[in-house]
Amino acid sequence: MNRLLYTFLFYLALPFILGRLWWRGLKAPAYRERWLERLGLFKPKNKMGKQPLWIHAVSVGEVLAIVPLVKLIQARYPDIPIVMTTMTPTGAERVKVNFADTVTHYYCPYDLPCALKRFIKKLNPRACVIVETELWPNLVNSCAHSGIPLLVANARLSERSARGYMRFSTLARQMLEQINMIAVQNEIDGQRFLDLGLPSRSMSVTGSIKFDVKAPEGSERLAYALRQMWGESRKVLIGASTHEGEESELIAVYQQLLSDYPDLLLVVVPRHPERFDRVAELIKQAGLKLARRSLGQQPESRTQVYLGDTMGELMKLLAAADIAFVGGSLVERGGHNPLEPAVLKKPVIMGPHYFNFQLICDSLQQAGGLTVVSDADGLAGELRRLLDDTERLSSQGQGGYQFVMQNQGALEKLYALTDEYCLKD
Repeated sequence: MNRLLYTFLFYLALPFILGRLWWRGLKAPAYRERWLERLGLFKPKNKMGKQPLWIHAVSVGEVLAIVPLVKLIQARYPDIPIVMTTMTPTGAERVKVNFADTVTHYYCPYDLPCALKRFIKKLNPRACVIVETELWPNLVNSCAHSGIPLLVANARLSERSARGYMRFSTLARQMLEQINMIAVQNEIDGQRFLDLGLPSRSMSVTGSIKFDVKAPEGSERLAYALRQMWGESRKVLIGASTHEGEESELIAVYQQLLSDYPDLLLVVVPRHPERFDRVAELIKQAGLKLARRSLGQQPESRTQVYLGDTMGELMKLLAAADIAFVGGSLVERGGHNPLEPAVLKKPVIMGPHYFNFQLICDSLQQAGGLTVVSDADGLAGELRRLLDDTERLSSQGQGGYQFVMQNQGALEKLYALTDEYCLKD
């Protein structure tokens, strides 16, 4: 498939894409807000003295991953405006929480030449940074056609994604040849990009800036305060970034454990806010005593499940837990970042589906900071082992922490490339 055919098919699909956007707005009304921005129709929110740097981060995970780089750019180039685009309202909300008014947010236009042309003409960016693997042929081509340098930061390419791109090898090769630089997380991902047609001169291995994650300021104090409210002697299991199908498994495992660990507190933090109420219903249907953080409720001695149904507080809740299960891994979503609990010295458990973080998870497992289980029964067994052996619980948490510390440093390498391709006049 070439780009012209791809564009034609995208135009044909546009009514269905807009219909899906409207349908998603039934559960999450924010999807219906500012939807014209997705067609490149918007009024610039403020006048910028200099050409802005455009950073595209598709959703929450990518926004959180790029925060350290953006903060570093703001500190070293305070006069360069930054515009960040996302595809999801939850990503937009993370931009606002992390940067307030210091970064301007728009929704990224759909991958249509007319929408992108309007967007680029109004924004007039000095360069574009795409976070991880959000690669769209017309976006890349529009940047190249307009002379806008394009850097892909913290890039990863799973084996599954590489196979998907290979099905459209001509289109993928044309796109990759137009990218100025791809900063990949590791050699394996880099080779996959090269196999798809990326010129070797356009690739640099920088490592993953996800390793440069830091414990929240005052995390020990915050954890202590939460544990005082929850019950200092209670063991706390957190299910972080869970998806549909995982909460029910987690609840069933928790109910199995209650007979032997009656004081165990389960904290559940669903990945998507539109599912908060549904997860609350699941917990109630299971007959468990629930407290919801969004309602200002704090667990008391009889509370069994605490629902973390707020945004931006996952690290706080992780800091107060004893054991972390990282979601998106018992179901085939590819998993989420295990380094966030690891840097907080928490032993991490994941299911078998972690292909989005394959190398990180494999390495963390080898370092002793992660246990991979095949199913809910395996999860129950591993939880019992950790709950029965506090020394093992502590050593696994320490092993994960040391692994994170040993692999930090990618941020400065990525900044150097961003400076070279995107920031210098």
